[in-house]
Amino acid sequence: MSALEPRDDVDVPPLVVDTPAAAESGGVLGRSYRALSIGIVSVVFLIAFEATAVGTAMPVAARELHGIPLYAFAFSAYFTTSLFAMVLSGQWADRRGPLGPLAAGISAFAAGLLLCGTAGSMWVFVAGRAVQGLGGGLVIVALYVVISRAYPKRLQPSILAAFAASWVIPSVVGPLAAGSVTEHLGWRWVFIGIPVLVVFPLALALPAIRRRASGPADPAAPVEPYDRRRIMLALGISLGAALLQYAGQELNWFALLPAAVGVALLVPAVRGLLPPGTGRAARGLPSVVLLRGVAAGSFIAAESFVPLMLVTQRGLSPTMAGFSLAAGGGTWALGSYVQSRPRLEPYRERLMVGGMVLVAAAIAAAPSVLIDSVPVWTVAVAWAFGCFGMGMVIASTSVLLLKLSAPEEAGANSAALQISDGLSNVLLLAGGGAAFAALGGGAVGAVHGAAEAGADGSHPGAFMVVFLPMAGVALVGAWVAGRVRANA
Repeated sequence: MSALEPRDDVDVPPLVVDTPAAAESGGVLGRSYRALSIGIVSVVFLIAFEATAVGTAMPVAARELHGIPLYAFAFSAYFTTSLFAMVLSGQWADRRGPLGPLAAGISAFAAGLLLCGTAGSMWVFVAGRAVQGLGGGLVIVALYVVISRAYPKRLQPSILAAFAASWVIPSVVGPLAAGSVTEHLGWRWVFIGIPVLVVFPLALALPAIRRRASGPADPAAPVEPYDRRRIMLALGISLGAALLQYAGQELNWFALLPAAVGVALLVPAVRGLLPPGTGRAARGLPSVVLLRGVAAGSFIAAESFVPLMLVTQRGLSPTMAGFSLAAGGGTWALGSYVQSRPRLEPYRERLMVGGMVLVAAAIAAAPSVLIDSVPVWTVAVAWAFGCFGMGMVIASTSVLLLKLSAPEEAGANSAALQISDGLSNVLLLAGGGAAFAALGGGAVGAVHGAAEAGADGSHPGAFMVVFLPMAGVALVGAWVAGRVRANA
């Protein structure tokens, strides 16, 4: 599941005041909110379907484009460009409303898919993923602003839980559909076909957003100019992350220069864009933002290599490799639902700690299938538990973020949360991808038969150095989860 995915939930100053209209709405699917809810949940459904389908097709695409050594780059390019788009979207939405960045983001997302589907080389494919990232970054922050403005506080956990539920069907259908299309029509049709899904969200969501959440938060207040310093910092964080990713892929002494430049750009950018105290896990909002990155980064970096491991090491077809993660959509939604129950609110911190322990255990258990005697369904079971933990953690970070954000800060703080998410994905994918390539992972051929895989040469260590460090990062997240309460 992609770090874009808004599978989440949230509560401090009320973001939207309950009104008689809200009281009569009957919930997120009541008359007042029905069109808006269906529209924005459809946007999340589109993102979910893309994430599950693309993950299934990626091993075959990388093989046919002779790009196995760039496998991690194809994932992290998405997050690299989304970092800049998140900051831009936050400022755009706070000043002009979320309608513009949402429409632009969906359009860019579709354009990136088309570029991937028509790519003739792995680098063009990576460029398409980068364009997708621009669109995804614009969309995810805009969606949070829509929620903060259009829904009363009492309905926000429900609509965010609906976001999580919208992953269930794509998680089951996506791998099967993408695997079947990949095997019978070719992997390109997985990317070219998804943009068709853009039409429905645009037609339904945008008019509803125009009615309920367009324009600045306070129409009477003068519109502030864009913060050029933050935009430059956003460019710095994206460029720095890209340079580090490039250095990690090159693995030679000449790569030290771009790595050093990348660090020099990243450090001041991160300090300027994330809440003070994030790096040291200060209690309250800084720890919420840090936890989002630690959780998403460790989980996504590990998940990105699961299909490749099952295809190359255990001889599964792309369909079955992707389907091994299908149960995760349902358990992720269940975890999000569990944390949204009002009676569990006093135990939110404990739920988040427990969730991160489940994530760490799932990541550590996944590479056990590198042992031939371990059944391949072990991954499916482990990932189901890991996704349950992620559902509780990711949803809770969204809940706490919106609780700690005033209406006029919703865009900036949501951008900070998503920057932490995206940057962690880039850095951990870069580190994992570099370790994977260094231990011969790039030499692993994507094959469809166990005997053929054995003949091609197995490199289990290349996968171990991805999964085990990510399990350690997730355990650090369990400690950070204990610091999310400002008054603890």
